Amino acid sequence: MAGLNGEWTRRKAVLAGGAALALPYVSRAARAESEADSDRLFAELDAKILKGMGDFSIPGAAVAVVHGNRTHVRGYGVKTFGDNAPVDADTVFRIASNSKTFTGTAAMSLVDAGKIDLDRQVQFYVPDFVAPKAQCVTVRQALNHSAGWLGYDFHDTGSGVGALEQYVEDVRELPQLTPLGTTYSYNNAAISVAGRVIESVTRGTYESAVGRLVFDPLELNRSLFSQNKPTIGNVATPHDVQGSRAVPNARYFYLPRSNNPFGGVWSCARDQLAYLAFHLGDGCAGSGRRVMSEKALRAMRVPTGPGGAMFVELIGWGVSWMIRPTAENVPVVQHGGDLSGFHSGLIMVPEKRFAMTLLTNSETGPELLAQLFIDDWALRRFAGVSNLPATPRKLTAAELKPYEGQYWAEQIPTRDDSGQRIPERIRFYIDLKAQDGALTMTKVDSGLPSTTLTFYKHDYVLVQGNGARANFLRAPDGSIEFFRIGGRLYTRAP
Repeated sequence: MAGLNGEWTRRKAVLAGGAALALPYVSRAARAESEADSDRLFAELDAKILKGMGDFSIPGAAVAVVHGNRTHVRGYGVKTFGDNAPVDADTVFRIASNSKTFTGTAAMSLVDAGKIDLDRQVQFYVPDFVAPKAQCVTVRQALNHSAGWLGYDFHDTGSGVGALEQYVEDVRELPQLTPLGTTYSYNNAAISVAGRVIESVTRGTYESAVGRLVFDPLELNRSLFSQNKPTIGNVATPHDVQGSRAVPNARYFYLPRSNNPFGGVWSCARDQLAYLAFHLGDGCAGSGRRVMSEKALRAMRVPTGPGGAMFVELIGWGVSWMIRPTAENVPVVQHGGDLSGFHSGLIMVPEKRFAMTLLTNSETGPELLAQLFIDDWALRRFAGVSNLPATPRKLTAAELKPYEGQYWAEQIPTRDDSGQRIPERIRFYIDLKAQDGALTMTKVDSGLPSTTLTFYKHDYVLVQGNGARANFLRAPDGSIEFFRIGGRLYTRAP
């Protein structure tokens, strides 16, 4: 295959079997037919992943699937390009923002135990908490991305047990972008605030709480946080891609401890299979141990926060899960994870008893993930549901004019050269211009080619290349105020 000089393509994917999940009795003939169907679909999925790895220069990947009463867990390729060590079902990857669902699961376990009320204000649990213009922010709003302040804050507060506490104190410095509870704007910082609530309630560290509430009862024996990674072994290496060649980049291993609630979990396909099965179930682990009530588990995927677009259209946000509509009116529960060198996706259709996660160790991982988690290739085959229709249409120059202009967004990096404890905010600019009935999007000073945005309904566009969806948000006077792409709000410049 192209992209990795053929090295890893000579290696067979490593298969690790998964035990069948308990389901109501069906006849032997019906079970045999179902199993044959699953086997065919698993083979198609393997071929899809292997082709994508070659096309996009992805050295290693791992998948876990629940389909009815069958499971499929598998590793592909190598942990490090240039090395022969294969990825298997126990190879550990950083799952990046899929970690947010672990924060949500831990929080809901505490809700179920009567220790957290999602609709109480954060400062009830963290008395010294100060938020920018959002003093009444609730735990639920922190978990459903409607807190409204700048969410892309990665600054480092050290590796000590007080790292998260210090980070959450610094939230007061963040600008408020939208009024509390009115708009979804992807918010890493707010998830760390929720992590601090978990710390306060459990009187321990966030990491120990997630271990006790999630990792241990679900027997996720190889899931952990960055500070413990050296002890686990069998770890995937993150990669850049230069031209068509994957290049290991060990700098991508680092993530500040304060970022753990929104991005710090490491896990493997085998553990992710158990995690998926739990979220499709009744609140019990595979061992039969009750982790939370079925009512609490189901409440995680009830949309209570605003919707919009985040690569796909969203009905809204539940407790750390995004809820996606389908043409068949069957909801999809989804999340993704993107940090340098590690990209992953997680998707569930509880009504169809289907779930899948894919882990990758390359900066080009999003190209393959788009085929499986933005496109409805997997949804159609495994669950019989499809994306909402989106027929591109051309707009006139007059119709496009209100959307044209420059837009900007900000983030706080992990560190910079200023010597300040909290680095200066970095600002990114994009230009949108009308062309041939669509908009061209250019990332200023990036050196990257422009991308076409094609409208398919009022204020919603399709992004050229990966089929992702994005949308514009309007101010009270009807003018365009924000462009939201990938969950991030870009403010329209005057």
